[in-house]
Amino acid sequence: MNKEEINKGNSKPYRPLPDGLYIGMSKIEGNGLFASEYLESGKELGISHITNKSGDFDRDLIRTPLGGFINHNNDKANCEIYECGDYLKMRTIKEIRPSEELTLNYKLYKPCNYLKDE
Repeated sequence: MNKEEINKGNSKPYRPLPDGLYIGMSKIEGNGLFASEYLESGKELGISHITNKSGDFDRDLIRTPLGGFINHNNDKANCEIYECGDYLKMRTIKEIRPSEELTLNYKLYKPCNYLKDE
């Protein structure tokens, strides 16, 4: 099956990240999430985590590609996550320039507790 056959009937192929974002080498740790275009403060980026109530995994959240590559920055985070039903969503809290890394201030093992601390 070729690419045209796979995408037949789809107006847009699947993209694991929202438009305007890409994965690149981070100065913080390993790979990171970067802006390929200007992002205004308050821009909704999408779902970063999905609540897992099955008990099949060792954590209560499953990361999406958006949540899987964002790095921690304790002092200068430019994004935040917030609860939305069974999801955690991410948005910018500062203006982000092209090629700037997106970061969160998060606690590594219990992101839901981080949200409840506020």
